Amino acid sequence: MQSLLLLLGMPGGPGGPAARRMRLLLRQVVRGRPAGDERWSEVRLLHAGAGTEKGDTVNIGDVSYKLKTPKSPELVPQNYISDSLAQSVVQHLRWIMQKDLLGQDVFLIGPPGPLRRSIAMQYLELTKREVEYIALSRDTTETDLKQRREIRSGTAFYIDQCAVRAATEGRTLILEGLEKAERNVLPVLNNLLENREMQLEDGRFLMSAERYDKLLQDHTKTELDAWKIVRVSENFRVIALGLPVPKYPGNPLDPPLRSRFQARDIYYLPFKDQLKLLYSVGANVSAEKISQLLSFATTLCSQESSTLGLPDFPLDSLPAAVQILDSFPMMSIKQAIQWLYPYTILLGHEGKMAVESVLKRFELQDSKSSLLPKEIVRVERVTENLFPQASVTVRIAEKEVTIKVPAGPRPFSQTCASERFIQTLSHKQLLAEMMQSHMVKDICLIGGKGCGKTVIAKNFADTLGYNIEPIMLYQDMTARDLLQQRYTLPNGDTAWRSSPLVNAALEGKLVLLDGIHRVNAGTLAVLQRLIHDRELSLYDGSRLLREDRYMHLKKELQMSDEQLQKRSIFPVHPSFRIIALAEPPVIGSTTQQWLGPEFLTMFFFHYMKPLVKSEEIQVIKEMVPNMPQEALDKLLSFTHKLRETQDPTAQSLAASLSTRQLLRISRRLSQYPNENLHGAITKACLSRFLPSLARSALEKNLADASIEISIDNHLEPELEDYKCEVASGSLRIGAVSAPIYNAHEKMKVPDVLFYDNIQHMIVMEDMLKDFLLGEHLLLVGNQGVGKNKIVDRFLHLLNRPREYIQLHRDTTVQTLTLQPSVKDGLIVYEDSPLVKAVKLGHVLVVDEADKAPTNVTCILKTLVENGEMILADGRRIVTNSADVDGRENVIVIHPDFKMIVLANRPGFPFLGNDFFGTLGDIFSCHAVDNPKPHAELEMLRQYGPNVPEPILQKLVAAFGELRSLADQGIISYPYSTREVVNIVRHLQKFPTEGLSSVVRNVFDFDSYNSDMREILVNTLHKHGIPIGAKPTTVQLAKELPLPEQTFMGYWTIGQSRSGMQKLLCPAETHHIDIKGPALINIQEYPIERHEGRSQTFTEECASWRLPLDEINIICDVAVSHENEENTLYVVACNPVSLYFMNMAGKSGYFVDFFDLFPRTASGIWHPFVTVAPLGNPLKGQVILHEQQSNVILLLDTVGRALHRLILPLEEVTSKRPSWWNKEEAVTYKMCKEFSHKNWLVFYKEKGNNLTVLDVLEGRTHTISLPINLRTVFLVAEDKWLLVESNTNQKYLLTKPAHIESEDSGVCQLYVLNEEPPSTGFGVKQETNFSLPHKISSDQLSSENLSSAVGQKIASPNRILSDESSYATVVVGFPDLMSPSEVYSWKRPSYLHKSRVTDTAFYGGKKSEAPKQSNCVTLIDTNQIVRILPPGEVPLKDIYPKDVTPPQTSGYIEVTDLQSKKLRYIPIPRSESLSPYTTWLSTISDTDALLAESGKGGVVSVDMGGCVRLWETGLEHLQRSLAEWRNMIGQDDRQMQITINRDSGEDVSSPKHGKEDPDNMPHVGGNTWAGGTGGRDTAGLGGKGGPYRLDAGHTVYQVSEAEKDAVPEEVKRAAREMGQKVFQQRLKEIQMSEYDAATYERFSGAVRRQVHSLRIILDNLQAKGKERQWLRHQATGELDDAKIIDGLTGEKAIYKRRGELEPQLGSPQQKPKRLRLVVDVSGSMYRFNGVDGRLERSMEAVCMVMEAFENYEEKFKYDIAGHSGDDYNIPLVPVNKIPKDNKQRLEILKTMHAHAQFCMSGDHTLKGTEHAIREIVKEEADEYFVIVLSDANLSRYGIHPSKFAQILTSNPQVNAFAIFIGSLGDQAARLQRNLPAGRSFIAMDTKDIPQILQQIFTSTMLSSV
Repeated sequence: MQSLLLLLGMPGGPGGPAARRMRLLLRQVVRGRPAGDERWSEVRLLHAGAGTEKGDTVNIGDVSYKLKTPKSPELVPQNYISDSLAQSVVQHLRWIMQKDLLGQDVFLIGPPGPLRRSIAMQYLELTKREVEYIALSRDTTETDLKQRREIRSGTAFYIDQCAVRAATEGRTLILEGLEKAERNVLPVLNNLLENREMQLEDGRFLMSAERYDKLLQDHTKTELDAWKIVRVSENFRVIALGLPVPKYPGNPLDPPLRSRFQARDIYYLPFKDQLKLLYSVGANVSAEKISQLLSFATTLCSQESSTLGLPDFPLDSLPAAVQILDSFPMMSIKQAIQWLYPYTILLGHEGKMAVESVLKRFELQDSKSSLLPKEIVRVERVTENLFPQASVTVRIAEKEVTIKVPAGPRPFSQTCASERFIQTLSHKQLLAEMMQSHMVKDICLIGGKGCGKTVIAKNFADTLGYNIEPIMLYQDMTARDLLQQRYTLPNGDTAWRSSPLVNAALEGKLVLLDGIHRVNAGTLAVLQRLIHDRELSLYDGSRLLREDRYMHLKKELQMSDEQLQKRSIFPVHPSFRIIALAEPPVIGSTTQQWLGPEFLTMFFFHYMKPLVKSEEIQVIKEMVPNMPQEALDKLLSFTHKLRETQDPTAQSLAASLSTRQLLRISRRLSQYPNENLHGAITKACLSRFLPSLARSALEKNLADASIEISIDNHLEPELEDYKCEVASGSLRIGAVSAPIYNAHEKMKVPDVLFYDNIQHMIVMEDMLKDFLLGEHLLLVGNQGVGKNKIVDRFLHLLNRPREYIQLHRDTTVQTLTLQPSVKDGLIVYEDSPLVKAVKLGHVLVVDEADKAPTNVTCILKTLVENGEMILADGRRIVTNSADVDGRENVIVIHPDFKMIVLANRPGFPFLGNDFFGTLGDIFSCHAVDNPKPHAELEMLRQYGPNVPEPILQKLVAAFGELRSLADQGIISYPYSTREVVNIVRHLQKFPTEGLSSVVRNVFDFDSYNSDMREILVNTLHKHGIPIGAKPTTVQLAKELPLPEQTFMGYWTIGQSRSGMQKLLCPAETHHIDIKGPALINIQEYPIERHEGRSQTFTEECASWRLPLDEINIICDVAVSHENEENTLYVVACNPVSLYFMNMAGKSGYFVDFFDLFPRTASGIWHPFVTVAPLGNPLKGQVILHEQQSNVILLLDTVGRALHRLILPLEEVTSKRPSWWNKEEAVTYKMCKEFSHKNWLVFYKEKGNNLTVLDVLEGRTHTISLPINLRTVFLVAEDKWLLVESNTNQKYLLTKPAHIESEDSGVCQLYVLNEEPPSTGFGVKQETNFSLPHKISSDQLSSENLSSAVGQKIASPNRILSDESSYATVVVGFPDLMSPSEVYSWKRPSYLHKSRVTDTAFYGGKKSEAPKQSNCVTLIDTNQIVRILPPGEVPLKDIYPKDVTPPQTSGYIEVTDLQSKKLRYIPIPRSESLSPYTTWLSTISDTDALLAESGKGGVVSVDMGGCVRLWETGLEHLQRSLAEWRNMIGQDDRQMQITINRDSGEDVSSPKHGKEDPDNMPHVGGNTWAGGTGGRDTAGLGGKGGPYRLDAGHTVYQVSEAEKDAVPEEVKRAAREMGQKVFQQRLKEIQMSEYDAATYERFSGAVRRQVHSLRIILDNLQAKGKERQWLRHQATGELDDAKIIDGLTGEKAIYKRRGELEPQLGSPQQKPKRLRLVVDVSGSMYRFNGVDGRLERSMEAVCMVMEAFENYEEKFKYDIAGHSGDDYNIPLVPVNKIPKDNKQRLEILKTMHAHAQFCMSGDHTLKGTEHAIREIVKEEADEYFVIVLSDANLSRYGIHPSKFAQILTSNPQVNAFAIFIGSLGDQAARLQRNLPAGRSFIAMDTKDIPQILQQIFTSTMLSSV
């Protein structure tokens, strides 16, 4: 009723309600003290004397109980009854007494807290009963209840335990915590409870008093004793204390057990009793405050608050809080409430709001007057007491208050005297608050890892002179580990050794329970009594009592301490205190929410907030005085920015930048000030192995904080800079040197084969720096990157002995520290490598640290941090020898001891435990990565000196790509250096084996996973590793014979009939005008280079794509060859742009000239640009020339500058032709044959002068000619071939090597006559001059010439090609003035004659030939290569009749004059073709352009931007084919096994065999000589014969390929079967084949992502289902912890793996909840044509539906749409998840239809907001909202910050936005305004599934 009263708001003024409420309350309290009311029971003890004589009775109300004298009075509880018992308690006692008189056992049930225990104890004290107390935990076994064996002088005896002792001695057994015990333990007591009977292990039988007394009438006592029957005392009772289980976690009561108890609900004390109690404690506190405090507490214990999910308020701690308030009446009550009930870190957002509103309601919000303590002023020792105490003065609100608190025996240090401790305001305040709590109760310090909890606790202990006892808690710690463990005495007897905790309680130390959040709650339950009552019952039967109770007992029994100790009763020292250290609970998680209602009753909680920035700066500056200031500021502002964000990814990053880690970074930077902060931070966060989301968030935050990667990182580090050398006793790695260690144990220094490579040296230098700073190291990396090698090499160089320990899933704390074993009946402990290393000062290498459970490895923390550790045999490890003084069993840590821990990277696919996450900040972390490509190549060369270089390069490239795929999460296994090294070693040893078969040693693991295999094979093929190819799959083009050569006559120079010899042409020189330079932007893009010869061997060597727009057109290609480097230049003309790249390199470059050449000048303007690369010293510069406007640009690709060169040409031509002024457009041409010599020739078509541009000198020479030009060929530097425009008459122009201005005008022009061979009759033949397409500017070598012409000859020559001939050789031209012979290979029909019909398709005939002739002469290989359209190619000769020729861009025609053969190589079709077909046809008559590349090949670029390298030279091809076959290896060789016997006859020795007179063919049979395919006889193709003997028969030999091939009909059967099943399946779900195909379109696109997501989900499930150790088993493996129990003969000493039942009552594992919000607005449909965004969204939806199929219990998802119509269009509701493809297709169709027909508008924000709001309404483990939207928010006036605010509106929900396709840079702008890691841009919509997969892997995995 009272609480109801309080909850009703009262009307009235602001002061009214509270005052009125007070009056009502007080009236209640006063009314509760009636004078003559009969109903109130009271306790009366009649005739109470000092020694209670017989016949005394206790009356409670109307129930009375006769007292009996206890046999062992020391076991009777003391001092539990307070002076004034609350009425409710008296009622409980009366009920218990009734049950006691009835002889029934009772069960006191109620909320957590000490109340039930104290009522039971009060009752026993009242009735003078002896007590046997046992706290049950999950480790309690039946031996703890019944009997335990102990060995005494070699024999095992049974010692009775509590239940048996209580039964036989007539005591009361108190069982506390029934819900904690495992299910099978308590039924042991069933019979004892019901019939008071029990069979014991030692053969005795307990029998109830009545039956025993009956038997005693007939038998004597000795007979019964002989039968081993024992009487159960009639006074034996059981009082069980438990929590109600559905509400609280634990095991529910077994029905049979439950039925044997009588229950009583012991709820918290009623309001008024509680109030009375608090008044008596807090006399100085205003009554109003106390009642408000109590009302608040009661509200939080009400039914309503527990439905909100708030844990109960610990009402039992209120008196302690009021006691503090009593000394500090001015203190804020809200603060006191925070100590009792730290709701800010305990509850989620809603819970906090609820608590805050209750606080407001009871006016407990802080007013101005209530204050917090500021600091401790001074601490003085108080001497008058028996035990050490201190009086502490605390300053609060300008006052100083002095309190008395317990203290330790050591001298007090001044608060700031500790040298490592820096006082900051918040620390001072925290210490003062801890002092206040210390006055009344134990403390629990909660704070993130690495924030200094241990330091604070130590400082607190120093202030009060305490000795500290640190105890590191770990997860599978048992109650025994906490209290007592067994050991053996030297004579083999078993005994119990008290744990440090118990010793500390006896000696009055301060115990630090470090990591209390890890321990199972059921284990901690054994400490409840110690914490609440300072009492403890131990396993060996001894009891610890609270000091005052012990004194009381001593006085009452008049015994000395020694006598009590004989009875094993000890006092708990009054100064004993516990400080528990814990990390904050994880709100909403099922496993890490350790702070439950039971726990709340045990401590006062102080939350250690992370330091504020100013304080952290102060700490770091005082700890590390010479830290560079600027770096410090940046570091801290960055860290605090991360800590303050709501974003979970940022929070997790901030976790790895704890104060401890910041100090480490500062120490490092102060030692090495020129190091880079960026590197230090990424190292501390281990950014190399973060999930991609977190990494991008980190990068973004670093960029915001302007922490850049240092500039000099771009220089490639040289191995020279990182040599390691050992000289005069010191080691130098890079710039760091260290002294070499003098090792005693030489054999423990590792020695390892190690090839230096730059990257590992850098890591080792880094390690050495940290090693010298005294850090312990942690190396994290994938498997096989050489972590062990690096460490061994490192220790080898330092000459440090190492101890090695490898962890695994079953590592326990025991195996890490000591291994117990039994020797001659004694238990002995073997030191583990850890202990040895600590003793001897070795380096401990802990390998595979992530495999062991983190709860095990965390004991390393105390060792590293505090330098303390307690071993199982009672020894302890300490840091400084000062602590040793006379204590035995102490190991001092050797000063040289160091630890190096190796772990795999966290996360998928290693699925280890996150060692880095739990312990990363104790160590200095180093990420070890695979070596960079060039370092790896260097290393592989050392492993395989004879392996050909190209093979090593291919391996390095292929593995590099596989690793990057693994980093992106596309493949799960990270291929490492270890694998490559193994491949190389194999190739080194067996050089004949093919690469493609050796790489299978690595990749056969994946051969059954088809998706993975497809990715692998594609990658390997891309890098030219022909896995899966056969040596026979060679597909070179078919060779056709060349026609016979014909002698065409002579070319004669200058002897024309008209007698005109030569003309002199004048030349004039000008300087050129240079405009510029303009700086231009050169964009870099990566090249995906695909090696061509992966499955089959063809002429194509490699190919890659240029990033070309769909409408762009390629118009010229050029290659420059400079010192072995080939650079390819490609010009495109719509818009004009240049692509260039080193043909062996990894990246290409792109320059856009759109601004310089606008798209239209007047009317339709089709620019046509040619490119000429210049040579040394202008390397990297190119000339671009546009043919119509004659614009000449000089581009410097290195300096990124652009000049325009203006030639002083003839007078400016007439006005630009406009569309009405139909002049013929003028075309200017550029001749670039000698551009590598830096000069070019320009001329105008039909013009009559030539301009020579000398780029180096910056001059032009203009030569005027008497003829109009058609084309010019520069056949030599000083001789040019000109063709006249009307008649195609050829002329030869000779010019001096250098035109100097003074002797200008010496160019000579000769007429060149083509004379046919004489016809004999002087008939002059009509000659038709043909126009050459290409003339070589150099000559064939004499061998090539001889083989071409077919006669031995050495002479100058040129080779040319025109439309009528395949090739023409002109012998003697141009150097000899005599007539030159012309030999030609004629074509059957002219080229280009059929142009007219072709162009009809484009509309209209076309007169001019295309501008590019696509003809190349290869002098070295004696070839002419050109590209022809398919119409010009004799297809029927190339392809068989029944084969349709493939679609091609054209054919490469190779005319080989060496072998006199023709080959036609098809160029595959380009993927896209510009729509400007007319324009295309003016450039080239094929869809590809050709240029020479290097000596033996050509490069083609098709119009879709695909570059292909072709090898055409025959020798080159032969060489490549041999290499290729070597790479594959000859698989189909026949093998035979031969065993070379040393002596003795072989079973059937090889022999010649009989000769067959008829010489018939013999196949097999082991008889005849000359057979085929047999064995042991001489013949062909058999095995084991002595030699081959050919008798002329065909050889029967089954080829490997045929053996491998599966017969065709089997394949067909399999296909048909698949088809049938598929149709059957469709029929079942009523899906048409058309629908199935439609669905396949979406499903197929995301199959790979679905697959990899499902693999990850499977692994998660597997990890969740990993089996645990079940202890106390009767079979299994021996449990180390129970070796002694095994000695004594116990059964349940084994452990085995099993499924761990989830703890009952522990919250159900809730699923994760995902909502996908897709944009189905009109714009998605409208722009789908542009970038396919709607289809990609549909694919994403399809992927989500498929990936989560069958994981519904783990992940609940739903999909909603938003569009202009509505912000919440349910596509897939949670309860209707689609089951099969048909239902999934329906959803995709719905999306499509909606987007097509909805209104325009945008509801992205509303939809997101709604989703985030709605999703939280369901219970789930984690919430995800993923929004797919296009980025045109700005169109609807939506500001990005608004969107950002919505995305982060609820910290419980991980909300992500994926922007699909954006117009311009909308999405990028948006992303800059959104929080890091929360938004993604999918420019290429193929990325969406990839991004989703990233989101799932990085967030879901982090928390599972």
